[in-house]
Amino acid sequence: MAYFFAALSTRKNLEICEKFALAGFPETWSGLWAYVDIQVGDFVSFLYGGRSHNLYKVIEKEALENAESLPPAWEPIPTKKGDIHFPYRFHLEPIRKLNESLAHPKFLYIAENLLRRGGIRKSHFQADRTTLSNVSSMGELSHMKPEILQMPPHTTFAPYFVKRKTVNPPKINLLREEFIHSLLRFYLSKPTVLKYFLGRLGVKEFAESKWEVLGERALERGYVDLLIKEAEPHGEVKQIVIEVKSNDAGEKDVKQLSSYMEEIGEECIAGAVIAKRVSKGARLVTSQNMYLWRYEFEGITLDEPHTFEELLSKIRLSPS
Repeated sequence: MAYFFAALSTRKNLEICEKFALAGFPETWSGLWAYVDIQVGDFVSFLYGGRSHNLYKVIEKEALENAESLPPAWEPIPTKKGDIHFPYRFHLEPIRKLNESLAHPKFLYIAENLLRRGGIRKSHFQADRTTLSNVSSMGELSHMKPEILQMPPHTTFAPYFVKRKTVNPPKINLLREEFIHSLLRFYLSKPTVLKYFLGRLGVKEFAESKWEVLGERALERGYVDLLIKEAEPHGEVKQIVIEVKSNDAGEKDVKQLSSYMEEIGEECIAGAVIAKRVSKGARLVTSQNMYLWRYEFEGITLDEPHTFEELLSKIRLSPS
């Protein structure tokens, strides 16, 4: 269970999303990232005009072919290469009705993320469980009955991923580093994997605490790819920062990790670089409480297309 903010481009699109309790993400790598990152059972709020709109639970998701010819009448995103439409759909169950400014102190986690970005530039943002708990007491329970969207006959598809230049989006997509972030977030969220990972990081004494694995977090010095933090902190928030490299990790990546750890300060109890391969230079500059890890996809080659679910079933981590 995770909580996300879905960024909307226009007021009209927000009204359509609310009318049908339906979220749509664009036919871009960022939209596809949202599609694989958000799962059935997760919670979603709409983000528009610096405000958080409502709380929903994801009950179904699908990727549609020829989305430009299908309802609802979302306003496309205009670009120099043409209009961008919304093939990645999430069907939602309304939970709470709210319309709150992100300046509210209870939205601190997500507001800091946006402020340090200097803008949105993403289709979705993950918030922590504390934010979800706060939102669960805001506004009022929703009694809205979404209008049923009358859909003509249509075809769905499953996105595939490869690690080669010859791709054919949206069906065959390049396995970008951001998708590896999501795979690792899901993998590390497995209790047995997380307990093993924490033990190898030298923080075994905290292994029985409740932790959550979060996606990209903006800091003043850059973007932490993954953040493992206490889900129910008391007095202080213990955190572990992770830098992910899809291919080789070098000296500069370890130094970047060190910079993030320094910015977070005493609450950062460890850091890790996870990469396909780790260079000798990276090993030479690794210091206390910093660890190097390798990921691999067991028994498969990335030259062939695989679904996100297939990749998740094969990803493995090992100390480097």
